[in-house]
Amino acid sequence: MNNLLNILTNSNKDIDNQLLMDYISGKLSHSDRHTVEEWLQENEFEADALEGLEAFGNKEELQQYVIQLNKELKNYIQSKKQRREKKRIKENPWTYLALLLILLFLVLAYVVLEMVNR
Repeated sequence: MNNLLNILTNSNKDIDNQLLMDYISGKLSHSDRHTVEEWLQENEFEADALEGLEAFGNKEELQQYVIQLNKELKNYIQSKKQRREKKRIKENPWTYLALLLILLFLVLAYVVLEMVNR
């Protein structure tokens, strides 16, 4: 149950996380259950998240699913980082030298053309 509380650490502070966990476990009194259900009606995103948590009957299965999601997320971020690195222009002094020479040539051509026109 402690791992499920970690999922809710960044959730909305309008309602206590322990109250949500007790709601999932069915440990709430009728009035508290009613309060949580009213809050869930106002917060559709949180209601969907709570419904997803309730769908997991086996808590070990949930933990394995969280580990798998974290692994896939890490792989996705790593591959995205590698693609970004490939697209970036590599630090190459010859590239900078070539650009500088092209710019100097263009400035020199402009100056020569201006002198010829006068």
